[in-house]
Amino acid sequence: MLEYAAYALVLFSLGMYVVLDGYDLGVGMLSLAARPERRREYGEIVATAWDANESWIILAGVVLWAGLPGAYSVLLPAVYLPLIGMLIAIILRGLGLEMHSAADGYRRGWALLFGGASLAAAVCQGLVLGALLTGPRQRGGIFTGGAFDWLSPYSVLCALGLVVLYLLAGAAWLQDKTEGWSRSRTRRIGRSLLAATAVMAVVLGLLLPGADPQELRLDEPVRAVLCWLAVVAAVGAGAVAWFGFGRGPDWRPFAAVATMTAAGLLGLAVVTAPVVVPPGLTVHQAASPHSSQLFLVLGVGLCIPFVLAYNVYAWRSFRGKYTDPVAPALPRLRAVPLTPAAPPPPSGTVRTVLRRTLLVVLGIAATALSQDVFGGVADWIGPIGVTLLAGTALAAWIAGDRCDRRAGCFDVDTGADAGADTGAGAGRAS
Repeated sequence: MLEYAAYALVLFSLGMYVVLDGYDLGVGMLSLAARPERRREYGEIVATAWDANESWIILAGVVLWAGLPGAYSVLLPAVYLPLIGMLIAIILRGLGLEMHSAADGYRRGWALLFGGASLAAAVCQGLVLGALLTGPRQRGGIFTGGAFDWLSPYSVLCALGLVVLYLLAGAAWLQDKTEGWSRSRTRRIGRSLLAATAVMAVVLGLLLPGADPQELRLDEPVRAVLCWLAVVAAVGAGAVAWFGFGRGPDWRPFAAVATMTAAGLLGLAVVTAPVVVPPGLTVHQAASPHSSQLFLVLGVGLCIPFVLAYNVYAWRSFRGKYTDPVAPALPRLRAVPLTPAAPPPPSGTVRTVLRRTLLVVLGIAATALSQDVFGGVADWIGPIGVTLLAGTALAAWIAGDRCDRRAGCFDVDTGADAGADTGAGAGRAS
């Protein structure tokens, strides 16, 4: 059963990535057609949470590699080129976003790099999805195809469909986050993209039985009912998005598009499960040993709440409409005295050395013992013991930071001091 838990983690992580990173890829692509003065605004909207959104694809890759190595070994060689292209595009996209955000005013080169890399990443992801659905050539769990087997008419259609879906999510997100679009323009653009997404979904769905080499068993009652429920949910969410574009509340179209995307992904998983890589590599055949599954499910399962918390924190911190911030002047750091400071008392030095030593020992113990615990070798410590060791190390780290804060290591000059210094400088200037 653990292999199905790992498969569920892969699906959940990929679904979260498509829903969350899809909208900021869509915003990046929409920035290519926006006015120059709006491109920087689009980048600043994406910069609030893009790193947290992309964490989900890392989790999906880790679970696929460690939990379903059979699928990983077949799929990865089949999509090396588009996957490498996607990684390069993601790197360039982050570079353009951060450099444009750090620059003063609008920079055309960085803005175009951000938008173009967003488009390239979306296209590469669609090609990977199409290659997976059409089934890489394999024999005995080994990829036997060529370097360009991922390029097919169906994979190109998948790339086009994913680009349209991301554009739709980006338009819905911009309605929620910006003030510059008129209601009529928002309604026109959003509904046009929604109609294009529906057309692509119907075309890809009708062509899937011919493109996918596995037998899609829709004659099974449970599978058929779940599939049609996903279709009904997607159609209902699409209707909500259609009437929500250009009307309040502004968050409703994005919530509807996210629901529609999640329903479509669930429907696709219901149709293809338990096959991971067509035509016949199942979850059970691709799974790693039980001990690896246990370690993976617990490790990644503990990481997911933290990533979700980061997403929620980012959304809550930057909720509401985007406004161009006025960057305040940074306060000066506290001046360092010219005279050498007195050496710390011996007791403080001893405490610091002991604290660092404890952190090192606990880190080594947690790393060394976790392999024995989840491998079934050690009997005197369990997962709870490893968690306590890690929690103790974290508590020691936090205690050290608080001690440094009380010692004044993070202090800066107050506004009054800064004002006094400014006044003194003005007096000297006069």
